[in-house]
Amino acid sequence: MNNPDAHTVDEPIRNHPVVSHDQWIAARKELMEKEKELTRLSDEVNIARRALPWERVRENYVFDSNEGKVTLSDLFGSKRQVIVYHFMLAPGWDEGCVGCSHMGDQLDGPRPHIEQADVNLYCVSRAPLDEINAFKKRMGWKFNWVSSGGTSFNEDYGVTFSKEEQEAGQPYYNFDKPPTYDELPGISVFYKDEEGNVFHTYSAYARGLDNLMGTHHFLDLTPKGRCEDGPPGSGWLRHHDKYDTAETGCGCGAKS
Repeated sequence: MNNPDAHTVDEPIRNHPVVSHDQWIAARKELMEKEKELTRLSDEVNIARRALPWERVRENYVFDSNEGKVTLSDLFGSKRQVIVYHFMLAPGWDEGCVGCSHMGDQLDGPRPHIEQADVNLYCVSRAPLDEINAFKKRMGWKFNWVSSGGTSFNEDYGVTFSKEEQEAGQPYYNFDKPPTYDELPGISVFYKDEEGNVFHTYSAYARGLDNLMGTHHFLDLTPKGRCEDGPPGSGWLRHHDKYDTAETGCGCGAKS
């Protein structure tokens, strides 16, 4: 479908500067210095992230899985680390959040490589397991996905909020913002030591999830960027089985 705001997305394309090869190389090298600076800063942030203190997980969370009841500790299997993506799929929803589904499309490819690095990767949602499995089958995904329904897991890790909490503006989403919805996305990381103790090592929300979205980083290399006009992922983004294949182009209103 055409995006009525596409003209604002296209604005930087119109009358774009065109220069000689030597001028292009000079401009590209100037930008590369900023890219290198960003890479160095990213390395520093990664070191600082690994140096964060941990907190002990004392709640015995029990999830519903296709293998039966499993605890948070069980999710580790033979691994020392678990990454949990808090997927927005609440009980009774017809389908998962579009943005979370976009994230889901990123997971199956890298999962075998992630597992080789001593990590298990799971999605967790409050929807019952049969609703999770139905949506997972529709989307063709293979990654691990369990239900946290009946537990406080989502609330404890800052992705589910009651109406009263939203009205009161607490607890905060993303550590410093009042929640605006009852379900929001996030990611949490856990470590299990040799004694079986489980620790919460990291969580991220909102734009903190951007580094995990490979699609965005491919699009960032193009003249139109993410082809959006508004919040990240807005405009053209759909569940991957809902794109209009009758139209060509980038999906943001431009036709080839």
